[in-house]
Amino acid sequence: MTAKNLLSEAPPYQVEQAIKRLGGNLRTARLRRNLTIEEVAEKIGTGPRAVIGAEKGKPSTGVVVYTALLWAYDLLGPISALGDPARDEEGLSLERSSGRMRARATEELDSDF
Repeated sequence: MTAKNLLSEAPPYQVEQAIKRLGGNLRTARLRRNLTIEEVAEKIGTGPRAVIGAEKGKPSTGVVVYTALLWAYDLLGPISALGDPARDEEGLSLERSSGRMRARATEELDSDF
């Protein structure tokens, strides 16, 4: 079994709970808009099974389905702040203390023609 499959089948507890919470939130958003699973699936260009999987918070459901559902409900804006380097307090602190600016050295261009 590959690492990808292990992560999908048994993600860390906090990850699993966050995905389930997101799924529940997406279901609530759909119901508040009085939309059927089929209507939403058609809008985002997928089948009903993908929407059902997302609403159940299945880790094997692709991130594109979750993101498309957020878009369909006009809730995509807040996702743009996820992983924002400007909000990464730990990373910024580590960067300042080590002076490291890049994860790897850049290769210099050879100007010898």
